[in-house]
Amino acid sequence: MSIQFGRWISDGGPVDPAYLDRVRDTLAPFAPDGRQDYSTPAIFISYFPFRTTAASRCEIQPHVSPSGAVITWNGRLDNREELLRELNQPVFSNAADVSIVASAWDCFGTKTFGRLIGDWTLSIWDPHAQALLLAKDFLGSRHLYYSVDGRGVTWCSVLDPILLACGKSWKIQEEYLAGLLSFFPAAHLTPYVGIHAVPPSSFALLKQGTSTVQRYWDFSADKKIRYDTDAKYEEHFRSVFSQAVRRCLHSDSPVLAELSGGMDSSSIVCVADAILAEGHAETPGLDTVSYYHDSEPNWNERPYFERIERQRGRTGHHIPANFQDSVDFCYGQGQLAATPCAARLPGNAGRQFFACLKTRGYRVVLSGIGGDEVLGGVPSPTAELADLCARLNLAGLGRQLKAWALAKRKPMVHLLADTLKAFLPIALVGVPKHERPLPWLNRQFQSRNLAALQGYPSRLKLFGPAPSFAENLLAIDGLRRQLACSATPVAPRYERRFPFLDRDLLEFLYAVPREQLVRPHQRRSLMRRALAGTVPHEILNRKRKAFISRGPLAALSADLERYLDNSGSMICSSQGIVNPDAFSAALREACSGGEVPLISILRTLSLERWMRHMTDSHFWVPSAETITNRPHSMKRGTDKGKRHLPLVFNVHRNQWGSAL
Repeated sequence: MSIQFGRWISDGGPVDPAYLDRVRDTLAPFAPDGRQDYSTPAIFISYFPFRTTAASRCEIQPHVSPSGAVITWNGRLDNREELLRELNQPVFSNAADVSIVASAWDCFGTKTFGRLIGDWTLSIWDPHAQALLLAKDFLGSRHLYYSVDGRGVTWCSVLDPILLACGKSWKIQEEYLAGLLSFFPAAHLTPYVGIHAVPPSSFALLKQGTSTVQRYWDFSADKKIRYDTDAKYEEHFRSVFSQAVRRCLHSDSPVLAELSGGMDSSSIVCVADAILAEGHAETPGLDTVSYYHDSEPNWNERPYFERIERQRGRTGHHIPANFQDSVDFCYGQGQLAATPCAARLPGNAGRQFFACLKTRGYRVVLSGIGGDEVLGGVPSPTAELADLCARLNLAGLGRQLKAWALAKRKPMVHLLADTLKAFLPIALVGVPKHERPLPWLNRQFQSRNLAALQGYPSRLKLFGPAPSFAENLLAIDGLRRQLACSATPVAPRYERRFPFLDRDLLEFLYAVPREQLVRPHQRRSLMRRALAGTVPHEILNRKRKAFISRGPLAALSADLERYLDNSGSMICSSQGIVNPDAFSAALREACSGGEVPLISILRTLSLERWMRHMTDSHFWVPSAETITNRPHSMKRGTDKGKRHLPLVFNVHRNQWGSAL
């Protein structure tokens, strides 16, 4: 994905040339295809293209529209032909996406954003209104950050130049860290107070002295699709899913697809092969990459991805997975890791993946993320039963309770009770076990960030949109938060695409009856029925893949003493996030086979390693009292009596050489 950067001095003063030199140095690793600039005395906009299509190789950005708007577009426009017809303009196969978007902007203004289907971010500078608009697609898989200061606005696709180039301190955003330790932070947050992310499906309007964020589009609860036979639902699903995969094959270089052997990745590859065979894809070819670990008893994926390879008639790239990487949280010394997910040095599997990308110059990687969440990977009856309760369909409720009770081997009254609890306030039913804050977190930290630690929970409602629709929105919001935390690849650069998170596909899935997606005794019902004959039977009917725990747990056990020794001097403890004694107890419990959330332990270790890296590399300058003068009680033991001072990110101009 391309990188866009801009700096607007709202008081009319010039942009400092030395500052721009620092920005260029910071963004150079992200710019394999050069750089293009636009500047006036008060504004500077720079575009670092990463070209993946034939049309993108001849575009010039920033693009100036006939109205004078300066537009920078980072993305893939999937409904080019439809938009051109709406604009009453001729269709040119080589028209750049940005020129189509510019025409739409001049015609529709902010109503343009809801018309753009694809993965994208967009910045628009309006010199006549002296206003800046920053917009993001409905999903938010691409990043766009901005910061407002006393002189103006800085925006960029990555955090690095906002952090490094300004020579100021940033306080750490506590709510973001809480989200990392639970269900991922809210999509508008960054790790730093004062730096914001444009939320998905929204645009930020910034004028001199003011800034507002508005939502421009959302899924409609009124859209419903009803057919009289299962076959019509299956045909419609095949159509929109094939369209979603075809859109992600829009590339003038070979595409690499992740193939795990699961239903999601296998379906993408099989449908993509059918599209390529019909000559309906731009890409010259599709290859696969698969990970394996033959000694892991709970993760024997080789027979499944090899079954797909036999159907395709060719072998993909195979990479041995080393689960030691799961707990080896290392970052490059002297290199900025703007978030805990950024700039992590790859293990052996990561290095082999990077080498794989270079073999044929892959610039696009297809991912199966989202299939489980949107197609009923977890066969829960709650959403369907809640819909029947809300509609007072007692006859249907009775039938489905009986069917699900047999499938779940659970009394009907218990299923009904679980469904009714979903409507009741948390104060009456209590917090579900999986949503409770981690026991090793500081009590004050928990109380300050309870919503983030619980995943921003919401209860079902009897009135208004159907409960299943509300559940769908919660699922997509969780995926948005997860994608918002992802790191932007640096070297080698590549773009990740998500066919299961295509907007038209999701609108279809959210409009059909819930019983089409999940049925008693059959999770993924619609998907299994629709893709029978395209995806091998043994893939469609395999059991759910188990979480891999033996490898990371063994690595954790091998280094247990080191982790225990370090727990007494954790930066996470000095900042009032983690209770070190409780965390040490959780480590021991996990290594002895107790029921402790291993993923949460790994996330805590990852957060600690990131904070330590940033401190050791002098990107953070904590208060001396915070680190060196804390009382003995702060090193180990209870949280009482601690005074936690904010950790700040601080890079000065004279530290610029070490920062690079």
